[in-house]
Amino acid sequence: MGQTTRVYLVDDNDGFRDSTAWLLQTAGFEVLAYASGPEFVAAYAGERHGEAQECLISDMRMPQMSGLQLQDELQRRGIALPLVFVTAHGDVPLAVEAMRKGASNFLEKPFGDQALIDAIRAALANARNQAGGGAQGGKLASLSPRERQVLDLVVASKPNKIIADILGISIKTVELHRSNMMNKLGVRSLPELMKVALGHG
Repeated sequence: MGQTTRVYLVDDNDGFRDSTAWLLQTAGFEVLAYASGPEFVAAYAGERHGEAQECLISDMRMPQMSGLQLQDELQRRGIALPLVFVTAHGDVPLAVEAMRKGASNFLEKPFGDQALIDAIRAALANARNQAGGGAQGGKLASLSPRERQVLDLVVASKPNKIIADILGISIKTVELHRSNMMNKLGVRSLPELMKVALGHG
């Protein structure tokens, strides 16, 4: 039996929180849902961790504590959780800032069920690879830090323009890093690249 995957869901919208928790439970995740950042932080600090893979999904705009403030608070406490933000269309610049600070991904509402499940799996795979796990550790270790950043953003389904914005480089430079990265990993297509990045290659 595989390791449990626990998803923490933080969103102040009751309807969204309930429907998303149900979706993720149906997909096989253990889900703990919270209406605010402070509520999640207090509960997380009181739990034991280590027996499950963990991922956090957080709304970007919430009363009491915004998604960015929650991200800052977790970093201040030394809590390193793969983090996926869900955001309204107007919050994309905030989400880009969150990714610069280390968030794994952001999804614009409304998004498809599979997009959320894929984002969680990619975030968990990235966290495992960064910890040195996964059969692809050797190949991935050959990437430069910048190529690694580009890879994570490609896996997060970000187009070249968004990757360029997040990393503060030109689209041409992104294309060059993508080309070098695919050569190093021995892949020729995006589906092959995703397999290697997610540890299935």
